[in-house]
Amino acid sequence: MKSKLLLATLALTIAGTASAQLKTSDAIKFRQSGYTFMAWNMGKLKGMLIDNPASFNKEQAIAAANVIAATANSGMGALYVPGSDKGKGWETTRAKAALFTDKEGVGKVAVAFNKEANELAKVAATGDAAALKVQFGKVGESCKACHEKFREEEHNHEH
Repeated sequence: MKSKLLLATLALTIAGTASAQLKTSDAIKFRQSGYTFMAWNMGKLKGMLIDNPASFNKEQAIAAANVIAATANSGMGALYVPGSDKGKGWETTRAKAALFTDKEGVGKVAVAFNKEANELAKVAATGDAAALKVQFGKVGESCKACHEKFREEEHNHEH
């Protein structure tokens, strides 16, 4: 029993140390990558549920929904390290300052997103495209709710 407790403590210590040493630019890169990968999977679902329903593929829908749910449950909040409200990952962060100060507001949108993402995976597993389309819309709304409050609009720098 003692060894299991020791291992758990050690694992937590290592995890704590790892996140404490995370460079700001890496934290921003990791979270940008996570959201970009989720967006790609949302796009796959949009393609088969809205743009071209004849292309619906249950296995691909399940795979995409599972990625979205897994990413939602991965603890990405740990990537919002102090000082990462500004700076550059793959590109300059678009996180608004409120994301780092409005704990209650962030908590609400995060919980809502996780709930809808987990439900997305459950609905995808049934293979019911119509139900999945409805749930896909709910996930999209939860994404939008966070973006509107906590993410700057993308500015095109092309001339």
